[in-house]
Amino acid sequence: ISGKFSNVKSLEDLKNMPDWTAENPLRVVTSYTNIAKEFFNAHGFQHVSFTAADGALEAAPAMGSADIILDLVSTGVTLRENNLKEIEGGNVLESQGMLVANRKALLERPGLLKIVHELIERFDAHLKARCYYSVIANMRGESPEEVASILLNAPGLRGLQGPTISPVYHFANGAASKEGMVATAGNVAHSYYAATICVHKKNLYKS
Repeated sequence: ISGKFSNVKSLEDLKNMPDWTAENPLRVVTSYTNIAKEFFNAHGFQHVSFTAADGALEAAPAMGSADIILDLVSTGVTLRENNLKEIEGGNVLESQGMLVANRKALLERPGLLKIVHELIERFDAHLKARCYYSVIANMRGESPEEVASILLNAPGLRGLQGPTISPVYHFANGAASKEGMVATAGNVAHSYYAATICVHKKNLYKS
């Protein structure tokens, strides 16, 4: 973070900046204007303007349409990618998504229980998948079975259920045209295989 906000590390730092006046208020872009107004009023901010927006709020400061944004944050990756930072004391509230069901409706409405079961399975799969990475590497081998055997016998490289092996194709001869390389049955070959495994995040670098 550079510019006039480089030394702003807390909500108090932001409030005490001499830049904010009636003519030049602190510009806040958010999807939650009512919550934002209550928050800044409660913390004694005097000169603040609010602009409602939906989606891609992270781009607003770089475009010059906002000084700060107030938005939902999960991991903070998107903020860092847009050269933004969270400030101390700027946490408005903690929230989480919840699935709420009506017991009577689940039992009486045809097909509803099946839909809810599928939703729960998808949520469960998503939560489990967050702990894993898919790793792809090109490996030389005589056959998919040979490459698979190497991985299955290597500690930490078996994946969850075993590797997926696919041939990597290239041109065996230099056949070319004005449009580029021409692929025919006679000049396409492969000697490498793309091996894909799923590994736990904590084992990523080791793998």
